[in-house]
This record gives sequence, structure tokens and C-alpha cells, in this order.
Amino acid sequence: MAIWLKKSFFVLISILTFGLVSPSQAFLNEQGQALAKDSSKASSVERAEEEVLREETELSKEDFLENMMTQAEEQAYVKFGTKIKPAIEDEFRSVILPKMQDAIEQTAIQYEEDLSFLVISEVPQYARTEKIFHIYDKRTGKDVIRFHVRKDHPPKEGYYFNFHYHTVHDDFQTHHNLGSIYWDKNTPPQWMSVS
Repeated sequence: MAIWLKKSFFVLISILTFGLVSPSQAFLNEQGQALAKDSSKASSVERAEEEVLREETELSKEDFLENMMTQAEEQAYVKFGTKIKPAIEDEFRSVILPKMQDAIEQTAIQYEEDLSFLVISEVPQYARTEKIFHIYDKRTGKDVIRFHVRKDHPPKEGYYFNFHYHTVHDDFQTHHNLGSIYWDKNTPPQWMSVS
């Protein structure tokens, strides 16, 4: 018998007897099983949809690091411009970039559940400041870690590029040193200068 017919029959009996006769236990059991099947199908579909959504938004730690390091290197080269990049690129790649990766890995450990929400900022067009790039939470817009480079000029030593980062954990107050790269006795060009 079709479900709608059974329900109609039940309603008709209820109206005719004004509640004097209760439906049989077998009928109630059958209805309960049908509802349980429907709800289990719906919940399994919902679980499958949630899992697909989670897989789309979840980012493995390895993918996150690879993506961040690619962008970090690109943003650094944008910051350096074509005048500075050729002079310091090799040392930057061998000394500074691995330390940046370590700092980003430490950040990834702390934000493991939310890696897909961490994104890298671009070098601002004015780029005269220390900023290379920041990693921030796109849900809140708040920085998590900031990577900077500063031009240092110790007396009688020439110019150095000092690479460091700051973290949200101490309200960006502490300089975490990544290393310095010597430039020359002459003043280095402006950031983002082109040949």
C-alpha cells in the first residue's frame, strides 16, 4: 500500500472514531522505520556534503607551505626590484628563505585547523617601508606574522639588508632575526627600483 494511502486511512479512522480506537502497533512501527530510513538518508547526504566542503576548504600543511613559500619568494623579488634582486638573490635564497620557511612552518603548526584562511599580502605599491609581506587571517583581516627587511648602515661598514619578522603572539613587538645580507659601501637603490 502506498504511504499516502496508509496515512489517509489512518486520518479517516481517527476522524470516524474520534480517538476512541488507537492505531495498531504494527502500523506505528512501520511509520517509525520509514521515518528513520528517510532521516538516515538525509543525514548521510548531509555528512557527504560536509565532507566535500571540508576537503575543498582544508589545505594540507605541505600544500600550504609550498604555496606560501612560492608566494613569499615572489613577493620578496617584487620588493627588491630589478636593481637589488640580482645582487642578493642567491644569498637570499640560500640563507633567508629557509629561515622564512621555518617561521611559516611554526605558524602553520599553531593554525593547523585554519590554514585555508591564512593568506599572504602583496607588496604595497609605495613599498618604501620595511614590509615585504604579511600573512593574515582572511576571516578577520588581522595579521598573524609580518616579514620585513630594513636597510642598516653601521658606521664604517657599508649597507646591510636586515631580514626579520614579527608575530601576533607578542603584539608584533619583538624582532625575530632571519639574517642580514651585505650590500655595498654605496647607498642601495630604492625598493622596487628597475634597471
